Amino acid sequence: AWGGKRPLFGTNPIAAIFPRRGGARLVIDLSLSQVARGKLMIAARDNQPIPLGWALDADGQPTTDPKAGLAGSMLPAGGVKGAMLALIVELMACALTGARFGYENESFFVDEGGPARLGQAFMAIDPNALAGNDVYLERVETLVDAMLEDEDVRLPGERRRKLRDEAVKHGLDLPDALMTQLRTLAGAG
Repeated sequence: AWGGKRPLFGTNPIAAIFPRRGGARLVIDLSLSQVARGKLMIAARDNQPIPLGWALDADGQPTTDPKAGLAGSMLPAGGVKGAMLALIVELMACALTGARFGYENESFFVDEGGPARLGQAFMAIDPNALAGNDVYLERVETLVDAMLEDEDVRLPGERRRKLRDEAVKHGLDLPDALMTQLRTLAGAG
């Protein structure tokens, strides 16, 4: 919660997909923390510092130590406004469904603890029930065209789509240590 030091909310991802007329759909997928917790886990594994502004330690102090950040709490994206958005999503995904709040569940990243009791909230909106599908598609394209007038704008999902296409075409380059770990986990030692 904004101003607190104790981790209460989950990092509750928000995803939205907006179909387009003829163009690749807009895919928005984001965590409500400043960065995904996995970035701290990778930095901790690699003994690398994290930037200030990503996490607080267990005493509520800003930290560049990823291990201290993992023991503390993630900072919300967008400051107080991001914390309020995280609260909205926490209430929609947990209170409305009867699920455990983020702080009540064990971490996904540890073997200890019982099964998680997660909640999810989905919303589907039919444009025909509002302005109509043709109007919706025209308005989306009007906004996309306006966005793309600035050459530095990247549409949501575009980077991920390009990376996926490159991986399909050329394969993935994985570090030897990761390949060894994957083979061990797969029992192919």
